[in-house]
Amino acid sequence: MKIAIGSTNPTKIQAAERAARKVWPQAQIVAAEVASGVAAQPMNDEETIRGAINRAKAALLAADAEIGMGVEGGIEDTPFGMFTTGWGAVVDRKGRLGIGGGGSVLLPESIAERLRAGEELGPEMDRFSGLKNVRQNQGAIGIFTDGLVSRSEALEVALTYALARFICPDYYE
Repeated sequence: MKIAIGSTNPTKIQAAERAARKVWPQAQIVAAEVASGVAAQPMNDEETIRGAINRAKAALLAADAEIGMGVEGGIEDTPFGMFTTGWGAVVDRKGRLGIGGGGSVLLPESIAERLRAGEELGPEMDRFSGLKNVRQNQGAIGIFTDGLVSRSEALEVALTYALARFICPDYYE
């Protein structure tokens, strides 16, 4: 079985590989560079989910795969503060779609203010942490949990939840 992940970001590829191999251990996982079709910094869960779905569908087609997977990171501003979020989507050739969310972490208000002003989380995390390319490594989640949970692990959870429709299809038909 060929499974395509709609990204060339190493953290997203790793998340897809680990999630997919839980269900299909022998699957061939390929990366496909595709557009999310949403803003570079999705500003709410709806936009972030749409980006994950767009990536999954585009990866399925681009790689001529049996399964397409997409993940998208975003933010959600709430009355309780701004959170970093991650959503996963899985689609097959029949058009069945699974969606799942990873963990959300409260962002410090200093970062939230900059995001509200139009900055992107990735570069902002580089500035905040003094590290380079946080988004393709531990992610904001890794920074704020001091390494207890990485961005890749959170996105793996999102994709594993999105696979529920394929793991237990009778529940969704």
